[in-house]
Amino acid sequence: MMAGDNQNTNNDDKQWYFNTATGKPELGKLSPVGQRSGPYKSRKDAEDAWKIVKERNLIWDEQNRKWNAWDNDSGSDAERQNPES
Repeated sequence: MMAGDNQNTNNDDKQWYFNTATGKPELGKLSPVGQRSGPYKSRKDAEDAWKIVKERNLIWDEQNRKWNAWDNDSGSDAERQNPES
């Protein structure tokens, strides 16, 4: 192993992750994989990533609401094909 290879392993421990269970950024892989997202280059990036996730969820919830409203307004495929059923 070359000296530079060991340095890469140490750099992996210096990356930031976001703990989805606690809502806090962590330096290194401290939490189980199912409770973290990342890696991120900085603490700020990890914190902002959670903000982006929340914003995207709000957008997707609104899109789902509109989609479901459209589907309810237009009726199902079966109702459109057999309106007397």
